[in-house]
Amino acid sequence: MSLVSLQVEDDIGVITLGRPEALNAISSGVAESLREVLREVGSRPDILVAVLTGAGDKAFCVGADLKERGSFEIDDWYSNRRQISGMFQALRELPQPSIAAVFGWTLGGGLELALSCDLMVAAEGCRMGLPEAGVGLLPAGGGTLLLARMVGIRRAKEIVYTRRRLEALEAHEMGLTTRVVPAAELQASALELAREVCGSSPVVVREAKRLIEASWNEPLVRALELENEAWARVIVTEDRAEGIAAFNDKRSPRWRNR
Repeated sequence: MSLVSLQVEDDIGVITLGRPEALNAISSGVAESLREVLREVGSRPDILVAVLTGAGDKAFCVGADLKERGSFEIDDWYSNRRQISGMFQALRELPQPSIAAVFGWTLGGGLELALSCDLMVAAEGCRMGLPEAGVGLLPAGGGTLLLARMVGIRRAKEIVYTRRRLEALEAHEMGLTTRVVPAAELQASALELAREVCGSSPVVVREAKRLIEASWNEPLVRALELENEAWARVIVTEDRAEGIAAFNDKRSPRWRNR
């Protein structure tokens, strides 16, 4: 099994972390491979939605490979940091909507991967957390920032400070997950959600993703300007014309992704 694999079917790209024997820990090789796969996905117009998951049945991803890091000199830390940062940046900047399908242990950088996706489907029994403070590290893959955005500052501080594990249902109540499903239904549920997204105009979905992220911390006046700019880009597309025509013809739209 390759470190990271990509399978494309029906407009959906399924990206799988392939180190089940190491609980899908993020080694330097995994970070580089995942970044390359994400860049490929971002460049392919035939992929409308990306689903990120892990091989095996014990862990989506337990975060950084601490065995590899055990022999690091200080220069190795900085080199690894560039690789890891590039991986997370590629995921956050993916133009297509992304769905994390998480299960088992989802810790550290594994949870940060899931937080970096647009949506998250979790299997019952999944345990999430940011345990980095327990080994003298900082959750620096966007974890502290993204977690605080999603659950609030005080909850984020408690989770980071105490290294507390969250059960899937508790995480769902906090707003971290989109859906919680039985473990046996995880893959099917993530693909079902992906197909629901595929039913919308891919042009509009990409613009909405870009707009929501770009306007998050902007003043209302500027955010509305950004929204108007996004509207102007959508209104001249073939998808807009097709969507209106399909509605009036009482048929399903045939999206052109342009």
